[in-house]
Amino acid sequence: MKNIAALQTPVTGFLPDIEPTPAELDAIRIEMPLILAEVELLDAQIITLDRIPNELDARRIRRARRKVLAARRTLTNLNAAPGTSGVGA
Repeated sequence: MKNIAALQTPVTGFLPDIEPTPAELDAIRIEMPLILAEVELLDAQIITLDRIPNELDARRIRRARRKVLAARRTLTNLNAAPGTSGVGA
């Protein structure tokens, strides 16, 4: 009887550490308000897929868009280089 063995190296290697690093967790924590605002906008848009949006739906979508823009602005301001105020410096 002859043993059958793989002659090639495995396609996927062993990943000893597949957990997110602390830096990745911090990045997710910082971006979470934007992620939640985008989910809220998506939910508002999904509601209107199968019907004509009424005034309440239109307000919900506008409010969600404003939240996304505000979250993006906040995130952009956080990522701005420290020490550059942009005001007559």
